[in-house]
Amino acid sequence: MSYREELINSIEPNFIFDKKPLNRFKFNEKNNENKNLNKIEQINELKKQINSIHNCNLKNNSKNLILGDGNIDSPIMIVGEAPGEDEEKTGRTFQGESGALLEKMLQAINLKKNNIYSSYAINFRPPEDRKPTTQEIKRYSVFLKEHISIINPKIVILFGSTAMESITSTNKRISNERGKWKEIILKNKTYPLMITFNPSYLIRFPENKKFSWEDLKKIKQKILELKIKVL
Repeated sequence: MSYREELINSIEPNFIFDKKPLNRFKFNEKNNENKNLNKIEQINELKKQINSIHNCNLKNNSKNLILGDGNIDSPIMIVGEAPGEDEEKTGRTFQGESGALLEKMLQAINLKKNNIYSSYAINFRPPEDRKPTTQEIKRYSVFLKEHISIINPKIVILFGSTAMESITSTNKRISNERGKWKEIILKNKTYPLMITFNPSYLIRFPENKKFSWEDLKKIKQKILELKIKVL
């Protein structure tokens, strides 16, 4: 049955008829804004927790806490080992020569660093850029795992043995572990991860770049399989 406007208005308060289509997307946009705000709040809280650490040689000898930067909504998160001098000065991840190499590695699979999210297994620069101890890695792994849960990526890429040990709790040779898709479960959610060589390592041992290229190709294939879009 079809009703005329007069009949409807005689039964209920006056209706306003508009030929413009309803915009049903405003609510979703607001949800996305709230989601982003919530992530920022969680990241700020995580930073406070890391800054509240006591009796830490790494923190006491470092000038700056390097948590992460990039697109917090990116489906791809990369994790390096620890900040160096350039990162400590700028407060940003993957700077200097190793950062330039990382940019080239990502560009090789059509990714830009600014469009993904990057962080470290250790958030303070180790004294004289030494390798973090197993105890230090274990201590900071709690924060890294929480960091991953907050960002909630579809793929995690671990650069270097420190990042590998932090997430997988293994201190095996990275040459034996790289290039294989693994999984980690955090808060009942499974994250696929790939282990590969750190850019700073490749600068010292460029002969291993060929292995990193194989890892990058597998990452690109996974991005295609999961139909991931990185904006």
